[in-house]
Amino acid sequence: MKLSQLPVKEYAESYFPYINALGEITLIEELEISLHDFIHFVQNIPMDKFDYRYAEGKWTIKEIIQHIIDTERIFAYRALRISRNDKTPLPGFDENEYIDNTTANDRGLQDLLTEFSAVRHSNIFLFKSLSVEQLERTGIASNAGVSVRAIGFIMIGHQKHHQKVFEERYL
Repeated sequence: MKLSQLPVKEYAESYFPYINALGEITLIEELEISLHDFIHFVQNIPMDKFDYRYAEGKWTIKEIIQHIIDTERIFAYRALRISRNDKTPLPGFDENEYIDNTTANDRGLQDLLTEFSAVRHSNIFLFKSLSVEQLERTGIASNAGVSVRAIGFIMIGHQKHHQKVFEERYL
């Protein structure tokens, strides 16, 4: 499934920046490529930067990695529920509350990257297992309509957004 096949009506306007920044990609292929790109990118960040905050109240790089992991798990749960034709509206979540209740800064970088890799690999298997019909199913998440296939592209865009934030504000 190519990004150009994804109608804009299948995701909320708030996700436009994530989707529009991707270019012409294929869902499964980019889930795999972006996983390896992200790990390689993070492993090249100087060690003294992982606990750095560029401003008061901003997250550390470790906290952002944990945020990416948590968000990807939530997106995958939404994709699973919607793909199985569950019509229950799915709630949003407060990303700041999630970070306030993690131990990201006490964890080792390799531990965080291994967890991210495990979550992403699980999601690759999820998306590979879905039929075209399941990928095209839509539901409600965070009070907005979204398709399963859009969720996959949003996962990639979300990760790339934060990678860009690392480059612009942390390095």
